[in-house]
Amino acid sequence: MSDTEKDQEFYDLANSFIDLANQRAAGVDKGKVSAAFLYAAARFNSFVVASSAANVEQFMSYKENAFDYMVGEYQKMLEEHLRDYTDHFKDYIKTHSNN
Repeated sequence: MSDTEKDQEFYDLANSFIDLANQRAAGVDKGKVSAAFLYAAARFNSFVVASSAANVEQFMSYKENAFDYMVGEYQKMLEEHLRDYTDHFKDYIKTHSNN
């Protein structure tokens, strides 16, 4: 699989999760959907780290690096998307004002 195909697979996966969140937000408060999304990501990422270890001792030795990596990546992604929404707010968010 080429790097381009891997990148497309990444974005296809991300978009499928976003689509599901958007569907659920139609009937549930968006804040609750967001919190559940974060909870699920934390739970799944913990599983990924744990399942890569041969035993609990090895898992414990992985935790700090995994935490630092994932928090750092989330911060970079969140900053990127908040910047994008700042730059394209009128396109992405339809307001009810006459501005």
